[in-house]
Amino acid sequence: MEKFLPSSFIVTDKSNIKYLSNFTGSHGILLIVSQKKYLFTDFRYIERAKKSVKKGIHVVELNKENWQEILKKENTKIIGIEEDNLTISRFKKIKKLCKITRRQSRPGIKIKFQNISGVIESKREIKSPEEIKLITKSQRINEKVFLLIKKFIQDCISSQTQKQKLPTEIEIAWKIRELGYQFGAEEMSFDPIVAFEKHTAIPHHNPDKTRLKKGDIVMIDMGMKYKGFCSDMTRMIFTATPTKFQKEIYELVLKAQENGINKIVSGITGKKADALSRNMIAKEGYSENYGHSGGHGIGLDIHEQPSLAEKYTEKLKENSIITVEPGIYLTGKFGVRIEDMILVKKDKSINLTKISKKI
Repeated sequence: MEKFLPSSFIVTDKSNIKYLSNFTGSHGILLIVSQKKYLFTDFRYIERAKKSVKKGIHVVELNKENWQEILKKENTKIIGIEEDNLTISRFKKIKKLCKITRRQSRPGIKIKFQNISGVIESKREIKSPEEIKLITKSQRINEKVFLLIKKFIQDCISSQTQKQKLPTEIEIAWKIRELGYQFGAEEMSFDPIVAFEKHTAIPHHNPDKTRLKKGDIVMIDMGMKYKGFCSDMTRMIFTATPTKFQKEIYELVLKAQENGINKIVSGITGKKADALSRNMIAKEGYSENYGHSGGHGIGLDIHEQPSLAEKYTEKLKENSIITVEPGIYLTGKFGVRIEDMILVKKDKSINLTKISKKI
């Protein structure tokens, strides 16, 4: 069932504030009262906010007097809040502001708080043409960086001498960051995952000082952020001819992923979208080796609604952007994950990821 916003609500989630107002500062609260929009921020961001916020949004310095003055003008009985985003401390401060306002302007009237967590996020699922363009640009930067990283790894392997040390996971992770900035990314979507050999069996391995060896399987999960929008992609790199077993696992994951990509359309549930890949992996006896969700929405945040998961029964919406990322993880041996970004459409969805998946 679709949730609706009350006439008055407070937005504290940074990505939701960006979505509704275009403000990107670290300190801000968006207050909507009877369709009037106010961005509260502090002295550091006032001028920046005035230059960047969307038309019709009033920029106000955040203090008790300004907050109360605005609320006094409206007969507000219910205020929506993002419970999932608020700390107890921050909620107490907001509650105190509203309580003082009530006592001063409408004695005896109690303001009720309504949880609106997920409502704005649901609206963010459907991407505008401009948002699709920015996410695609973010992915093109991602791809440029990956191709250079892949070449760097291959060159290191092919030109290694007895005295030359091959790079570590953490060194490659830093190189990903450096190249991303060079190609125009403002930051990473998330800390790059770089894993060698046995570490590839850890889905979210934290890069360490493990040094690359010839013959290692390499997993790189990386994403860039461009003008606030994220990209996400996972690829496997083989530094030598894969064994028969490695090739079988890789091809099974790839086949499962492509089955999902080819059959995902708007109107199917996240649960069904997840099952398109998961069932193929389970059929071959590897259900216990695939323990994470099959994908997620992506946009201003690296993980957004919707989700490709067994418990997600909401339907996928046209023009949402999701990842499709099945995997098999064999502890102590190796793991394989392949991830692309998909623009969901009615008849046939569009793969926004252009990097080859051939071994």
